[in-house]
Amino acid sequence: MPVPYRTAFNGKLDRLSSLIDRLRVQVSNALIAGTEQDTANFKIIENREGARRLVFCPVREEVHCEFSEREPGEGETPLVAANIQISGIGKQLINALPQCISIPLAEEANLSAVVAPLIEEATQPRCGGQAAFQRLCEVVVIRLLRHAMEQGKADTGLLNGLANPKIAAALVAIHEAPGESWTLEKLAETAGMSRTQFAVTFKELVGTTPMGYLSGWRLDIARAELEVGRQVKSVAALCGFASPAAFSRAFSRRFGYPPKQRRRQAA
Repeated sequence: MPVPYRTAFNGKLDRLSSLIDRLRVQVSNALIAGTEQDTANFKIIENREGARRLVFCPVREEVHCEFSEREPGEGETPLVAANIQISGIGKQLINALPQCISIPLAEEANLSAVVAPLIEEATQPRCGGQAAFQRLCEVVVIRLLRHAMEQGKADTGLLNGLANPKIAAALVAIHEAPGESWTLEKLAETAGMSRTQFAVTFKELVGTTPMGYLSGWRLDIARAELEVGRQVKSVAALCGFASPAAFSRAFSRRFGYPPKQRRRQAA
């Protein structure tokens, strides 16, 4: 039976929802102009003419840098600043973004439409404002990911692969059905490409082999399922491993400890 894949409202393949479902966006230290902003990695900045730009520097554990783009220039004022932390399995999306993004909002109507109520919630506190600010930041992150994918602003990585319609079909298949008995041939067929062409193109765009990506995705899902207390045997079946023993070996190679230990730690 064919695997059912999600479509967007326009009927086309939805390349992001299966990943966004697994992301966690935490917003802290919402700051208004005139307060301490050194820790902020997300800002809305306005110049003297009223033009606004959005700046977001995704936080990555392996990167610690200062970015001049996120600081207001001459004649600019920060309207809102916040610290946005993103975690979860779909974090590969964030790692595929440039280290710092600066977007003039006049050039991106979809982002501008979300930023207006976000500024309102930050500058005119009302009941439920903190929750509204959090939700709006989540929408901004989703639209930033969409913008990066559609505009080709991602370096080699997951977003780069999702920007290619054929490779995206295979990636969504993996994301939506990790337990399917995928082979290189099946994934190439899903992408509508020859086996060799698919393998080469996937590696060039995503930065890893198709089967290597599949294995990594399965193990990331497995770890998340173990953390919520799911049994090792059922996790192995969910993620497409031939047996719990095969799953345990693969999990131990990847993370350095057996799956049962992860489940006990979570408990």
